[in-house]
Amino acid sequence: MSVRFVGKVIWYIESNFRNGVGLDEIAAACGVSRFHMCRGFAAATGYPVMDYLRGRRLTEAARQLAAGAPSILDVALEAGYGSHEAFTRAFRDRFGVTPETVRGGGAVDQTLLVEPIRMDRANENTIELEEPRRERGGKLTIVGLSRRYKYREVGGIPAQWVAFQPFEGTLGERKGLWYGVCDGFNEAEGTFRYTCGVAVDTPRDVPAELEVIDLDARPYLAFVHKGHISELRHTMNAIWSQYMPVSADQADGDAPMFELYDEKFDAKTGRGGLEIWIPIKG
Repeated sequence: MSVRFVGKVIWYIESNFRNGVGLDEIAAACGVSRFHMCRGFAAATGYPVMDYLRGRRLTEAARQLAAGAPSILDVALEAGYGSHEAFTRAFRDRFGVTPETVRGGGAVDQTLLVEPIRMDRANENTIELEEPRRERGGKLTIVGLSRRYKYREVGGIPAQWVAFQPFEGTLGERKGLWYGVCDGFNEAEGTFRYTCGVAVDTPRDVPAELEVIDLDARPYLAFVHKGHISELRHTMNAIWSQYMPVSADQADGDAPMFELYDEKFDAKTGRGGLEIWIPIKG
């Protein structure tokens, strides 16, 4: 299912990235919801959909310019941009140089180019999942430290947990449970908010550095991740690319999802496992 689902998205983007396609159009063409497509594609490939789409447009445009394309505007229009100015802004934001510089012989940092992903390689890191539990989660109030991340740049999360540790034990929290809440997804930018925190009955004297997040009572699918914390992406990949596409349950893209840690998890070694709670409709 992972290859069929993610492969369809890759094929559609590779066939249409010059045509100004958007998230809704790609999702409809691939027969999945916009939310599901964005979660599954990022988990399987490491790229947000729109980041991959923009990267492919601009990579091919850079190659045309390096080959001496006679008209920058023609390259811009072919790449799906409506004006020379919009194209130049996007090009400079990605590569740090202007289209004129590249056409004039300037080099583009090769590490910033986005090559096409092979459709049959998108699921290399998938794993076997245990059947998730169905849970009816009660209303929760989480107090924690929030930071915003790009989907491909989440390396700061371990340090974020370290930064939160001095607040633990001072918030009147329920003991023995910690939450990593993911919400505020912005698919156009490829970013989300991550909050590491604890559950409290009533927020009190919350430090200015922390956020208060209310989670409504709702149904969830609770998936178990048994491996090292560094392998969490593989479990996410399996959830979105293998399990959810064939599940009778539909993920609710408007609700936060969260990681649930208990006292078995060892923050020093990254071992002990955790659970991933996916909100579902119904």
